[in-house]
Amino acid sequence: MNRRETTHLLAWNAPLSAGLGLALALAGGLLLIRLSPTAAAVLMGLAALAAATLIEPLTGLLGGLFLGLLRAYLQAEVPQIPAQIGHLYIALAAGAWLARGLARRELRIPARKEAVPPLLGLLGFIAAAWLSLWEPADLAGYGLPELVKWVEILLVLLLAVERASPRQLPWLTAGVLLVGLFQAGVGLYQFGLRGEGPEHFLIPGTDFYRAYGTFEQPNPYAGYIGMTLAVAVGVMAGGRDVGTRGHGDTGDLPISMPLCLRVLLPVVALALAGGLVASWSRGAWIGFGAALAVMAVALPRRSRWGLLLVGALAAVALALYVSGLLPPAIVVRLTDFAAGLRLEDVRGVGINDANYAVIERLAHWQAALEMWRANFWTGAGLGCYEPAYPRYALINWPNALGHAHNIYLNLLAETGLIGLMAYLAFWSILFWQTWQATRCLSGLPRGLALGLLGAWTHLAVHNFFDNLYVNNAHLLIGLLIGLLPATQSPNHPITQLPNDQ
Repeated sequence: MNRRETTHLLAWNAPLSAGLGLALALAGGLLLIRLSPTAAAVLMGLAALAAATLIEPLTGLLGGLFLGLLRAYLQAEVPQIPAQIGHLYIALAAGAWLARGLARRELRIPARKEAVPPLLGLLGFIAAAWLSLWEPADLAGYGLPELVKWVEILLVLLLAVERASPRQLPWLTAGVLLVGLFQAGVGLYQFGLRGEGPEHFLIPGTDFYRAYGTFEQPNPYAGYIGMTLAVAVGVMAGGRDVGTRGHGDTGDLPISMPLCLRVLLPVVALALAGGLVASWSRGAWIGFGAALAVMAVALPRRSRWGLLLVGALAAVALALYVSGLLPPAIVVRLTDFAAGLRLEDVRGVGINDANYAVIERLAHWQAALEMWRANFWTGAGLGCYEPAYPRYALINWPNALGHAHNIYLNLLAETGLIGLMAYLAFWSILFWQTWQATRCLSGLPRGLALGLLGAWTHLAVHNFFDNLYVNNAHLLIGLLIGLLPATQSPNHPITQLPNDQ
């Protein structure tokens, strides 16, 4: 934001800021004398974040992401604080953005032409999801809240596209990574430092517990960590030409991570990698392995060299496995599910401790397919897998798990063939646009594009075993989608390099 924009923003925002400041001062004065020091500090921090959001809506996006990921923890451990407080800051950021655009008469949706393809793809899926709610199993309790989640992804995307300038892109990236660092730190504490935890999260044969962060569940936590780690690895691997400069109405601005954050980036990546391992989630491990492979293909300018790099990495992994240098516990964790895996009717399969988790998941997959067959085109309704489940449940598995533990089967059951095709079309657009960005960008924008490609890959692969659109992780996904068009902005360096580089 240049000096003229700042002056103009403060001019129209002064009465609102003054009024809000006076109200907060009065309310704060009354509350602070009645609260404990810790509660008072939290309240003052939330008030400061709200004030900062009015000045720069991107602050509200990052604050909403941080607070949104606390939902399950707040609900279980701190019921005094609204569990969905993160959404309040997303709404405040959207309000500040809309007010600013209307006041300046410069509200454009979308603000960049590069945002049109993902925007149209997302709108197409939202339309298909809305169609599935024509006769849903439960509209108010399940359907509408899930639809609101996707509308919020759209809103966060638009906000990020409109506000992520060359000056702000490095700090947005840093903010995403620092939120991930916090979650990784919580997970590592739960894994090895706390010394206790939920009994069902105890890793067999060890004294360690699966990390679950503030998600209260290891698998979705691991999915979030894996996507963030992909961004960190992409920025480290592809953003090395940090001297590249931008141009345009913002002047010559270095499009690079700030020096202090570049120094800390390996530490952030190492902590995230530790959190991923500590989650003990094989779905996340497989997803991140696929993300590394895709990023390796995209890293060189020529894809053939990328394929050779993937082959080399695979050879190293195979050599470690054959030589027995891979930790046996990790090898067993990655391979023991294959014993119970079967593509057949699991109604008559004997259940024991060894195959329980695999058969349970297969039973829910089978129920999802039955749900789709009964609602072929439009499904049982977006978000309505759980209320519709009892009609299609296998006899030994009467309780729904909330979703089918496979996003593709889940969407097929909830939104039918139309919804699944719209979802796949949306992500195909994003994959293609992100791949194209890795071919032509340089500097931090290219590193970020590589990281986004890895994040999409992790999400796509891990979602074969789970549903990662939980505990407000969709806020991260919306923000990352919004950063993609920002990397391709005309104000960002786009260097068309020869294919042999």
